[in-house]
Order: sequence, then structure tokens, then C-alpha cells
Amino acid sequence: MTIEGDEAAAQWYAIWTRSRHEKIVRDQLEQKAIEVFLPTIAKWSRWKDRKKRIDWPLFPGYCFARFDALDRLPVLKCDGVVQIVGTDGMPSPIPAVEVEGIRQLVESELSYDPCPLVKEGQMVKVVSGPLKGVIGRLMRKGAHARLVLSVDLIGQAVSVEVDAADVRPY
Repeated sequence: MTIEGDEAAAQWYAIWTRSRHEKIVRDQLEQKAIEVFLPTIAKWSRWKDRKKRIDWPLFPGYCFARFDALDRLPVLKCDGVVQIVGTDGMPSPIPAVEVEGIRQLVESELSYDPCPLVKEGQMVKVVSGPLKGVIGRLMRKGAHARLVLSVDLIGQAVSVEVDAADVRPY
């Protein structure tokens, strides 16, 4: 059984948008019948006279679209599109399982928050808490991340447990 050429070539791509143009880009892509996904998170915005719950992009500056990379001109022509994320001038596809995982999360009733992508072994900086400003190597992720502070010259180190939400890539 063969799949239509358009369906077989269509993959998910990240679209880099101008600041605060994610919804505009999403609407234009939908008008062009291009499958698009803009994950959002509900947040409270406060003005002098009122508070209002607003859906903000989960990944500011980005939305996702599924299309054939050889037919990317309609995407690039949308107002607010900076570029399709990729390398060497070619769009880089995103595995469908990653996009569907994000979609499943935002459609669920679970509570979620955006967070920086930090990998084990990566140098990180503590941005809040009693160790604010300290730089170290992340040795374990999870609810209780393990941070290692070292003095390389003497080959000695100390490790401490920190809240994973308190560290950012350095």
C-alpha cells in the first residue's frame, strides 16, 4: 500500500516567528490549509483595573507546521515568519512523536510549565535560592537535581542537591 506523495513527504517543522506573532502565523497557515500546532499555556495577565486569563505560546517565538519541505514557500510568505528552523539553509524535521507528545500534554488536564532544556553533564547556573549565581555541573536531573561544584586545579569537588527549577544552562 502506498501513501500519497504529499502525505509521505509532509513532516513537522518548527517555524521561528517574529516576537508576539505566533497566533498570526498560525491563523495564516490554517487559511492556507497547512496543518499547524501552536501549544499554549494559560496565564493570568494583570492590568491596573482587571485580571484576565490569556493563552500564551508555550514556546514563545515558535509554532509548528506539517508540510513538505520542498513546498515551503507558502509558509515563508506568511507575515511574521522569520524562517523555518534548520541547518545549512534546509529545514530540519521534528520527529512526529515529539510534537504529538506536546499536543497530548496540552490537551490533558495536567498542570505544566515551560522550562529550559538542561542535560546531565551540562554546565548550569543557579538562578534562585541560596546558591543564586553559583555555576556548576548538573549531574542528575529530576525533582532533586544534583549539582557538582569543583576546583579543577586541585581535582576536588563537592555535590549538592538543588531544585531543578532553580538552574539554567550556562
